[in-house]
Amino acid sequence: MPTKDDTILLPRTKTKPKLERPKLYKVILVNDDYTPREFVVMVLKAVFRMTEETSYRVMLTAHRMGTAVVVVCARDIAETKAKEAIDLAKEAGYPLMFTTEPEE
Repeated sequence: MPTKDDTILLPRTKTKPKLERPKLYKVILVNDDYTPREFVVMVLKAVFRMTEETSYRVMLTAHRMGTAVVVVCARDIAETKAKEAIDLAKEAGYPLMFTTEPEE
């Protein structure tokens, strides 16, 4: 029987801080009527490391629908890739546009 001087040990619950995953962002290819299809495919392959077939499919989706999601990733990566692709197009004299937006 415990006396008044005995210490009763209870298990402590450990609390781990909840780390939220970073919000993901979509990189979106916007269709235009001036940039050649071959150039768009080349940019998708070079910047986003897509295969020939995948980049062609993404380019065609943008061509038919107006826009196409290229990749979903962390915000800083999405913004860097979009800027890199836009800069590549500007250097070649094309108005190719990529945008980023949060994924719902």
